Amino acid sequence: MNELSQLLALPETEKLKRGLVHTPAEIAQQPHTWISTFELFGKKQNEIREFLAASGISGKRASDTTVFLVGAGTSDYTGHALVFLLRRMWQCEVMAVPSTDLLTHMDELMLPRRKYLWISFSRSGDSPEGVAVLAQAIERHPGIRHIAVSCNADGRMIRDNRDHGQVLPMLLSDAVNDRGLAMTSSFSNMVIFGQCMAHAYDLARYENIVAKLSAAGRDFLPRAADCAAALAKMEFKKAFFVGSGPLRAVAKESALKVLELTAGKTLTMSESALGLRHGPMAALDAQSLFVCFLSGEPRVQQYERDLLREIGAKKIARSRVVVSGTEFTPDSFAENYLAPANVAGIADEYRAPVDVMFGQLLGLFCSIRWNLQPDSPSPDGVISRVVQNVSIH
Repeated sequence: MNELSQLLALPETEKLKRGLVHTPAEIAQQPHTWISTFELFGKKQNEIREFLAASGISGKRASDTTVFLVGAGTSDYTGHALVFLLRRMWQCEVMAVPSTDLLTHMDELMLPRRKYLWISFSRSGDSPEGVAVLAQAIERHPGIRHIAVSCNADGRMIRDNRDHGQVLPMLLSDAVNDRGLAMTSSFSNMVIFGQCMAHAYDLARYENIVAKLSAAGRDFLPRAADCAAALAKMEFKKAFFVGSGPLRAVAKESALKVLELTAGKTLTMSESALGLRHGPMAALDAQSLFVCFLSGEPRVQQYERDLLREIGAKKIARSRVVVSGTEFTPDSFAENYLAPANVAGIADEYRAPVDVMFGQLLGLFCSIRWNLQPDSPSPDGVISRVVQNVSIH
């Protein structure tokens, strides 16, 4: 049995005692749920296509619509994981804009006489900033059209906008409405739903991609779990994650997962491969873990390999990990290599759901190593499953 399946096999009483009721299962279920999310999208495809067409996105030509991908925290990183794909498929300006920025600077971030589509992502649909931003945008800018993607049928984002003509609420399965503090399957399934939206006009093509993602995820999970568990035992105190282009979102989300699940006891940072040298590398030392989500693009990969080589030569990481979308022969650039086996290469812009599982697993096993409860790892209540105590001004 691999390290994750051992956690899943624990007696329920022990899971409850150790705070392992939800998080391991929510990580493990992901490859299966991606297929379910794809099937759910298929049932909504015509409705979504009509809404996109009315928003100026036809899938046939360049659009003058500006798309904001809106969310906070992990939900914001959902948008970052989709920007490159949506720009290419929809041929329009697409930006990931945090709801936390829109709440304070909405008017400064929008230009007059522009056509906008906002796609809001929220696991709970009850994030104070997300709910407030959506309500304010509807009131102050009635011309904006909105798609609200959430996992919670009772959240205000879904509940309050079912009959609003400018808002299309999209509810994912309750199975991916994570009960643990950390967003895991909700993140990857919202990304899958976003990838479906990118392919709203050629969904049959995406069906082959999501099947490949699910197969890659099932193969990746057990080996990623064993690697993450072994690394957690090394008791490193800092973890650095790098990714380029669409994989930078994976680095951000992985850094957040380790930080959240260890209640800040493991310090984390994320950067692009080229950006790390511009100051942040100063924080690396011999007690650091360094994780690179290696691009499948040969030119980009050269920059990342240069960085891995430099970190090894300077001896400023206790261990280097390479996560790749394609199986390959390990070289001297890292101590650990992870990639799905027997799966043809997956393009970088689709890899987030698979690759991020390593960050989730690393957070899980580091949480256990710190003697925390992964389902509720913040014993003093510093952070909570849904953000609290935000006054809207």
